[in-house]
Amino acid sequence: MSESYAKQLSKKQILELRSILSDLPPYVKDFMRSIETTTQPRTRIGYAHDIKYFFEFLQSENPFLKKKELYEITYDDINKLEARDIEEYLDYLSYYVRNGREYTNDNASKKRKLVGLRAFFKYLYINDCISQNVTEKVKTPKIKEKAITRMEANETADFLDTVEYGINLTDRQQKFHERDKVRDLALLTLMLSTGLRVSETVGLNIDDVDFDNSRVKVTRKGGNEAFVYFSDEATNYIQDYLKEREKIIPVDGHEDALFLSSHRKRISVRTVENMVKKYARVTTPLKKITPHKLRSTYGTALYQETGDIYLVADVLGHKDVNTTRKHYADIDQERKRQARNKVTLRENKED
Repeated sequence: MSESYAKQLSKKQILELRSILSDLPPYVKDFMRSIETTTQPRTRIGYAHDIKYFFEFLQSENPFLKKKELYEITYDDINKLEARDIEEYLDYLSYYVRNGREYTNDNASKKRKLVGLRAFFKYLYINDCISQNVTEKVKTPKIKEKAITRMEANETADFLDTVEYGINLTDRQQKFHERDKVRDLALLTLMLSTGLRVSETVGLNIDDVDFDNSRVKVTRKGGNEAFVYFSDEATNYIQDYLKEREKIIPVDGHEDALFLSSHRKRISVRTVENMVKKYARVTTPLKKITPHKLRSTYGTALYQETGDIYLVADVLGHKDVNTTRKHYADIDQERKRQARNKVTLRENKED
């Protein structure tokens, strides 16, 4: 049996992290090891990128560091930094040019990068590598709370109609649609009836599907395995797809993958993202629907039907129910509003 998608992805992420760290001082690698058990690989890669970008900024803007390579930046160099240096970096992130390409960052992106730097500086400070943590003196960029984008029931139905029948697709899209519609319908119906993450969906193997119990075995964030139950509607579409899947000879190493690309390889996250975008542009042009928004759509529908935030958190694989509560707080408010007259204190008096 070929290696699981999760293991393949883990190896790829390890190599990516090593590549980034090779340009940085050894103590950055020590920091990464210190958070290995409490963070996801993708988070550590993000932190490593953020630290590298910050060091590159210091190298280009700080006169004392211009002649140093990134890996030569020392504890003493970092210890000389002031809060103003961090603030200037955040301002720099608003707009900069690297290798002829323009980059911009909104406050949400700046906040995320500051979080990574704070974790790094905190590690250096508590391990007595530096005498002060200047990142704590920097104000966190304010971000506006955005309304969660999700599809309404009628939009979900229109979305799946487009997936099945190719309604309003361009002539070019129609050609590919005829080839891919059975797969697309199975994959997207599965996501919309389970709330699976796109990474969990593309990582599914054929053997992970259990029709007897209407469930799939998925590898959650952190590597834990869980069973997620799908609907009867999804069952029919997955079975239809598997009949087609049997006729496809996968590329070596992709034999176990449930969903295959047109190149006969395990379908990628990017392919699913483009797939969702293609169909959503037709059905919900005013909403930016992504695979994650399909997850929000399912979570919303499940919460509206059950009112059980703990069930929604469990099904979606949230470790903290407060994460779920934050995402569906607006629905909670609506339910509370509707319940305002449910309890009668006194019967209305007749005139």
